[in-house]
Amino acid sequence: MSTPFPFTAVVGQDDLRLALLLNAVSPAVGGVLVRGEKGTAKSTAVRALSALLPEVAVVPGCRFSCDPAAPDPACPDGPHEAAAGAQRPARMVELPVGASEDRLVGALDIERALAEGVKAFEPGLLADAHRGILYVDEVNLLHDHLVDLLLDAAAMGASYVEREGVSVRHAARFLLVGTMNPEEGELRPQLLDRFGLTVEVSASREPDQRVEVVRRRLAYDDDPAGFAARWAGEEAAVRARIVAARALLPSVRLGDGPLRQIAATCAAFEVDGMRADIVMARTATALAAWAGRTEVIAEDVRQAALLALPHRRRRNPFDAPGLDEDKLDETLEEFAGSDDTSGEGPSDDDPDPDPDGPGGGGQPPQDGPDDGSPAGDVPAQGEPSDDGRAPAGQGAGEQSPVRAAEPFRTKVLSVPGLGEGAAGRRSRARTEHGRTTGSRRPRGTLTKLHLAATVQAAAPHQLARGRSGRGLVVRRDDLRQATREGREGNLVLFVVDASGSMAARQRMGAVKGAVLSLLLDAYQRRDKVGLVTFRGSAAEVALPPTSSVDAAASRLESLPTGGRTPLAAGLLRAHEVLRVERLRDSARRPLVVVVTDGRATGGPEPVATAGRAARLFAANGVASVVVDCETGPVRLGLAGQLAAELGGTPVTLDELRADSIAGLVRDVQGVQGTSRRAA
Repeated sequence: MSTPFPFTAVVGQDDLRLALLLNAVSPAVGGVLVRGEKGTAKSTAVRALSALLPEVAVVPGCRFSCDPAAPDPACPDGPHEAAAGAQRPARMVELPVGASEDRLVGALDIERALAEGVKAFEPGLLADAHRGILYVDEVNLLHDHLVDLLLDAAAMGASYVEREGVSVRHAARFLLVGTMNPEEGELRPQLLDRFGLTVEVSASREPDQRVEVVRRRLAYDDDPAGFAARWAGEEAAVRARIVAARALLPSVRLGDGPLRQIAATCAAFEVDGMRADIVMARTATALAAWAGRTEVIAEDVRQAALLALPHRRRRNPFDAPGLDEDKLDETLEEFAGSDDTSGEGPSDDDPDPDPDGPGGGGQPPQDGPDDGSPAGDVPAQGEPSDDGRAPAGQGAGEQSPVRAAEPFRTKVLSVPGLGEGAAGRRSRARTEHGRTTGSRRPRGTLTKLHLAATVQAAAPHQLARGRSGRGLVVRRDDLRQATREGREGNLVLFVVDASGSMAARQRMGAVKGAVLSLLLDAYQRRDKVGLVTFRGSAAEVALPPTSSVDAAASRLESLPTGGRTPLAAGLLRAHEVLRVERLRDSARRPLVVVVTDGRATGGPEPVATAGRAARLFAANGVASVVVDCETGPVRLGLAGQLAAELGGTPVTLDELRADSIAGLVRDVQGVQGTSRRAA
C-alpha cells in the first residue's frame, strides 16, 4: 500500500483544507466540491484526509461496516448479535468516472433471485464507503444518472437496489468529496446545490510558496515513508483535534443571533430553497467546535457563508461563482444578534486569529489598475481612438468585439436517427436508462432484466428440465437484457461567420445572442461544443470540442469581426474538426450549426468552392442547421442555398426562438432524410 502525502504538508490551499476538516468533524455538513485548475493539489489533499480520520468500530464479517454499538436492523448481512466490534481505519473509496450503476450501488444475482427466491446481493462502492469517504475525481464528467444515485444516497443515508420487484436496502453514510476542473464542463446548478460546501482553488502566484511546493513534492517522491515520518507529529495533532471537535460538537450552541444572521445572509444573496440555511448552520457549528468553542460567533457565520453560498448563487453556467464580501459584512453587521458576544470577529484567545492562515476565510482581492484611475476612464480594448483610427494590433477592416444580446430559449435541434453515444438530453439513442423498447441476449453482465422475455425464453424448456414445483427453472441462457431508448448528448459544432458582412454592431450582437442561447441549450442537454470562426482570408478553431460551454461563451464574447467571407475555409476547417473528433469518440454524433448570411467572398471561386465544401457534409450524412443572419428588405436567400448544399435546414434568427416556430426538429429530420435518399 502506497504512503499518502501528509495532509499537513500541503502548502497553502487553506480554504480547501478547512472545508475538508469541517466535514471530518461533522459529516452532516454535506461534503465538499473542489473546483480548480489542474495541478492544484485537489486530489492530493482529499486522499491525504483519510489518514486523519479516526478508526471506526465495525461488526466482524459485516460487508456493510455496521456499527456494533448500533447495528443497522435492515442490514443484508444481519441481524447482528451483540458482540465486541473490530477496529479498522476509515476507508476512502474512489468512484471512477466510467463506473456502471451496478458497480456504484451493488447488484443482485437475478438468476438466483428468479430460480431460488433468494437475495444474493453483491455490495457496491456505496457499501464500501459507509462511515468513510467517497471520492469522485472529475465529478463533472460523471454520467447524470450516477450523480443522481450518488447524491440521493448521500441525502438519505441509505442505498436502495431495485431489480424487477426484488429490493435490497443498506446504510450508506459517507463524506462525499468531488473534484473538478471547470474547463472540462460544469455540473448542473441543482447538483451543485447538493454539495454542502464548494471551494475554488488555484495555484499560488507567490514564487516562495511555489518553491516550497516543489521542494516538498520532490522530497516525498524520493522517500515517501521518510517524508511522512517527518510530518507524523503534525498529523497526530490534527487527528487529535478532529476527535476533540467531534466530541465537543453536540455541546455547541447556535444562538438566535447567529441563526438570524444566517437566514438574513441567505435571503440577501437570493439563494434558492432552504438547503443553504441548513448547511450554513451546520458549518458554523462545526467551525465553533473546530475552534474549541461552545458558542457560534459572527466570524463562524461569515466563514460558513464563504464556503456554502458562492456556488448556490449561480443562475447559469456563464456566471462565475463568488460572493460580494462587502455586502456579506454589511448583512452580518445589520443582523448582529444580541447573544453574539464576539460579533466583531475572533478574540485574541481564538486558536486561529490569522485570517490568512489555516481556517482563514475569504477570497483574495482582485487585481485592479494601479494608476488610481477609475475603471470607467480606461478605454476598452479594441475601441477606436478619438481620431477614428483603429487601435494598435487591430488589422485593417477589423472591428472590435461587440457584446452579445440577451439569450433566449431556443427550439430543440436534434440529430435524426438512433444513436448510441454518451448519455444526454438531445437526440434519440439506445441507452441504459429510458423506456423499454425490446430485449436481446446480454453481452457480458446482465444489468437490466427483461422479465417477460426471460420467462418466455425459459417456458418451453420446463418439462425437459424436470420442473416439478411452482418455481420456474431458469438457466443463464434464458436471461434477456432489456433494450431501452433514451437521449444522448451530441457534439454541437458552431461555425460562425465573423466577416465584414456580419459586422454591423447591432446585427453581430443579435448573432452572438443567438449562439449564446444555443450554448445554454447545449449545456442543459449535456453536449460537447466546439467553435470555428472564419473571416478575412482564413478560418480558425476558436475552441476545440469540449464539455465546457462557458469556455465557448468566453471565446464568443471576444470574437472580433471584419474582412472578407472565406465560407469554404470555415466549412473545410469544421469538416476537419469532425474527422479528428470522430477518431476520438466515434459514438458521439455531430450537429453542425452554421451561423452566416450565406455570402462567400474569400479565396478563388468562393461560391463554387463553398458549395463543394458543403456537399462533403451532405455526403457523410452530418446533421446541420444554417442560422440565416441576413437582414433588410431585400434578401438574397444565400443561406437557404447553403443549407440545401449541406443537406440541412435553414432557420432565421427569429425562427430560432422556441415560441416562434413548431416542428423544427421534424423539418431537420425530413431534410436530412431527403438529402440521404437523393444522395
